Amino acid sequence: MKSLIGAAVGALCLAAPALAETPAAIVEDVQGKVDGIAFMDYVAPGKIIKLGPKASITLSYLKSCQRETISEGVVLVGAEQSTVQLGEVKREKVPCDTNAAKLSEREANQSAATTFRTMRSDSKGAPAKLPTLYGVAPLVQAKSGSTLVIERTDGKEPTISVPLKNDVMIGGKFYDFAKAGKSLTPGGSYLAILGAKRYAFQVDASATSSPTPIVGRLLRLE
Repeated sequence: MKSLIGAAVGALCLAAPALAETPAAIVEDVQGKVDGIAFMDYVAPGKIIKLGPKASITLSYLKSCQRETISEGVVLVGAEQSTVQLGEVKREKVPCDTNAAKLSEREANQSAATTFRTMRSDSKGAPAKLPTLYGVAPLVQAKSGSTLVIERTDGKEPTISVPLKNDVMIGGKFYDFAKAGKSLTPGGSYLAILGAKRYAFQVDASATSSPTPIVGRLLRLE
């Protein structure tokens, strides 16, 4: 088995592109022996992951909204999906919005008023769609030690203010509304405030409280 894995790693190394800094996917679940990879890690294109016997990993791709559960074998992370040797992969397309999964510098540095003005209209003045989350409990990437504020912008709803202390953060960089027992309203529009940063987003009208894939509710503010 080790010789087969070694051969597979060698083949994938030959096929692997140069490593990129921009993450392609997030690790949603890890079961069994998987060296160098942990829950909620980001992985970049070109990353090779070796899965031990009976081990599995779930990857959610940020660009393609592809969710993969891979059992055993060797995994080569791609830009939109993985290449798998000596293992099995199950793929499903899940609802997600790449604009919600990545906060642009333009949006991050604007004031609240400017953010809403630019986000709610396109270059011709027509209404623009806000980045959308497909779960009512966002998973927010933010810096530990800061304070996250969530305000409803299209209706009345209590403002949520969360001190992002280490004991409530996953891996020191993620705050999970689901784990904290907090949720937003389906169809609502919101403003996330993190220090001087402002980010407008909305929750899909069909979003439910049922468990949803991470990539569909990921809001990257840092």
